[in-house]
Amino acid sequence: MAQGRRVVITGLGTVSPNGNDVSSTWESIVNGQSGVELIEKFDTSEFTTKFGASVKDFDKNENIDPKDSRRLDPFIQFGLAATAEAIKDSGINLNDHDLDRIGVSIGSGIGGLETIEKNSLILKDKGPKRISPFFVPGSIINMASGTVAIKYGLRGPNLSMVSACSSAGHSIGYSARSIAYGEVDIMVTGGAEAAMSPLGLAGFNAAKALSTRNDSPKEASRPWDKDRDGFVLGEGSGVLILEDLESAKKRSAKIYAEIIGFGMSDDAFHMTAPAEDGKGAKLAMKNSLIDAEIDFSEIDHINAHGTSTPLGDVVESRAIRELFSNDADNILVSSTKSMTGHLLGAAGAIESIFSILSLNDNVIPPTINLENPDNEANLRLVAKETVSKKINHVMNNTFGFGGTNVSLIFKKFE
Repeated sequence: MAQGRRVVITGLGTVSPNGNDVSSTWESIVNGQSGVELIEKFDTSEFTTKFGASVKDFDKNENIDPKDSRRLDPFIQFGLAATAEAIKDSGINLNDHDLDRIGVSIGSGIGGLETIEKNSLILKDKGPKRISPFFVPGSIINMASGTVAIKYGLRGPNLSMVSACSSAGHSIGYSARSIAYGEVDIMVTGGAEAAMSPLGLAGFNAAKALSTRNDSPKEASRPWDKDRDGFVLGEGSGVLILEDLESAKKRSAKIYAEIIGFGMSDDAFHMTAPAEDGKGAKLAMKNSLIDAEIDFSEIDHINAHGTSTPLGDVVESRAIRELFSNDADNILVSSTKSMTGHLLGAAGAIESIFSILSLNDNVIPPTINLENPDNEANLRLVAKETVSKKINHVMNNTFGFGGTNVSLIFKKFE
């Protein structure tokens, strides 16, 4: 990054609607497969939207202790499972490291909504004495990070960024800066979310944010398409192991990529709607480029926020075009939310992982369901099929309610 030590990514872990590990998830994304289905975990007969991008077969996950499955909200369980994969993938032997210098920052936008909802019903139907003693510690947002730290004995900084759908992006950026500034050597970072509950679905329906394409769920998430009608609610977790370059070299670690840019901003405009002039999004991207100390022309690919909302997609594409000007003609832009749905506070983590894997494999995932591009989306959109192309720099955007914006830049490690 612009100041301090170089920060690299040495481990990846995911739990997603498209697979419960990195390999299966990435295979699904590269092949343009949707993880969206009709919701089966609760009755949706009275709901306007009856589908979502749910995590599947997670009860078989070998990384979750049966006790944890009873007392911890699903978003914490997702975070634990993704962390276990990321640590294993990194090849770190924690006994060889000073645990005072390893921190955790796993963000979430909503946290333990399912647990809160269930205990609220218990309180109403059975009274206060039937509330679980694990209700509060098993649902609060910082317990994704806290539980990871406790499990692995990590005594460095421990916190959870909460900035709606930008939560994971902020967590990753903060973690990278903590390493760059010498506060820690390693950070376990990312995001986790599990808002696929009756209250979550009803809440986003009430806000008129979700697609209602109940007759064809797999085609519902369609960023930049003229027929888009809202986002698809998703859930899951993405966790990255960030490490000081010298630490990674010392242990001969596999290095996926380098994180070189972190930019933030706010629209200062509206609780839920983006500013139509795109100034906030544009500023976050500009700040990440300044931090990375690279030219606008060096960005090869943008994994966009691209949620499939009528206004949001146009605002982001407008911001990209205005910031990059003619250089935008050379940037391939896609939205993997067309396949995963919108993982809310975990979106920035899983999409950062996709950005990193794009660098490694020199492929750019498609935006599926993009049949009739909006005329205002004046960009080089990757539609329908994966594109093979050598790329050196990828930008990942995540924006959230409250107008908060984050942009991260990853560089191929050579």
